Amino acid sequence: MATTKQRKAARRNVRKAISAAKRKKTIARMPKRTRTALGKQGAAVRQRKRNGASTPKTRKELYKKAKKRNLPRRSKMGRDELARALGER
Repeated sequence: MATTKQRKAARRNVRKAISAAKRKKTIARMPKRTRTALGKQGAAVRQRKRNGASTPKTRKELYKKAKKRNLPRRSKMGRDELARALGER
């Protein structure tokens, strides 16, 4: 059987976990406009992959290229910023 001290610690840990989950940014918590834009961007990438076109690339693909070119601050950049910095747009 758990002691009073253990129960208090468990309760405190649960509260911490709940508050951390509330702070966590997920797509569901983003503004509708942003979610729509992300959906359109994802659809464009899927279309590109179906057609075999070379652009627009995913953020992951652009990040790999930026890493090879040793582009500074690449981890802070979004997909569009990476594309501009690499001259893909």
